[in-house]
Amino acid sequence: MTPDLIANALASVGVDPASGLLALNSYENRVYQFVADDGRRYVAKFYRPARWSDEQILEEHRFTAELVAEEVPVVTPLVLEQQTLHRYGGYRFTVFPSIGGRAVEPGDLDQLERIGRQIGRLHAVARTGSFVHRPTVNYDEFVTESLNTLRESPLLPDNLQTAFWAIAEPLAEQLRQVDFSPFDVQRLHGDCHLANMLLHDDLLTFVDFDDARSGPAIQDLWMMLAGDDRQERTLQLDALVSGYEEFCEFDSRQTVLIEPLRSFRIIHYMAWLARRWNDVAFQRAFPWFAEQRYWEQQVLTLKEQFAVLQEEPIDLQPNFNR
Repeated sequence: MTPDLIANALASVGVDPASGLLALNSYENRVYQFVADDGRRYVAKFYRPARWSDEQILEEHRFTAELVAEEVPVVTPLVLEQQTLHRYGGYRFTVFPSIGGRAVEPGDLDQLERIGRQIGRLHAVARTGSFVHRPTVNYDEFVTESLNTLRESPLLPDNLQTAFWAIAEPLAEQLRQVDFSPFDVQRLHGDCHLANMLLHDDLLTFVDFDDARSGPAIQDLWMMLAGDDRQERTLQLDALVSGYEEFCEFDSRQTVLIEPLRSFRIIHYMAWLARRWNDVAFQRAFPWFAEQRYWEQQVLTLKEQFAVLQEEPIDLQPNFNR
C-alpha cells in the first residue's frame, strides 16, 4: 500500500485528504488519520486481506450503527456512496469520523464502576440481536489452532521446546474441559480493554470493533481487572458489575470463565504474532517476540495460568446484591 493508493482510494468515495496520513497504532489492519479538504478529521481503515469476509465486516458495521441509534457512545463507519465498506486497488476500506479524546488510564473503583456502566449499556443493546456471520469465542480457534501454529513456528527456540510443550499441552487439556454451555452467548465488543476506549469531556467512547464476536458477557469485562492480588481484583470486579447492572443483568456464575478466557487470550496472542511475523510491521513493533527471554517468560506465564486454574474462581463480594 502506497500513500498514493490510499489517497486515491479515499478520493474515490469523495473524501480528499488535505494533510499527510498519520499511521495510527494498528497492526492487524492499516489505519490512518488525516484532515480532508472539508477541514474535518477522519480515520481510514484498510482491512487485512482474507481475515474477515465482507459479510462479517458489514455485520460489525451494522452492530455499531445499532449502538449509536440507542445512544451508546461508539465510533461507527460513515456511509459514503450509500455504503460503509469500499474497495479500491484490491483493498477493502472504511472511513470513520475522527473523535478527539485521551486514553483511559487504569483508575480507581469509581472509574471501574463507570466503565461497567458503559459496558452494561452496550450489552443491553447487544442482547437484542445476534451475529450470523461473526464467530463465537471457542476452544478450537483460540487454543487448538493457536497451538498448531506455534508447533509449526520456527520462532520458538529449540532449547525451550520441551519446557514449553510440557506446560502448554496440560494447560490445553485443562482448558478443553471448561464447560461454556451453561452460559448465555451474546454479541460482544470482543476486545474490550482500556486502549479501545477514549475519554472526551467525561464521555467514554468505545472504538475498534474489529474483533466483535459472540460469547459470554464476562469476555467484555475481565480485561478491566488488573494486578495479582486476588482481593483487589475481586473489588475491581464488584465495582464493574455494580455499574454494569444498572443497565444489564449479570450472571455471577460467569466468573468461573475469567481465567480460562485469560488463558485463551495468552495462547491466541502468541499464535497471532507467529502468523503475522512475515509482515515487517510486526518485526519492527514486536522485536522481542523472536528473543529467547520472551519464550522463557511465556513458559512461566503458562505455568502460572495452569496453577490459577486449579484455584477457586473469583467470586463477587458477599454483600453484592445478586
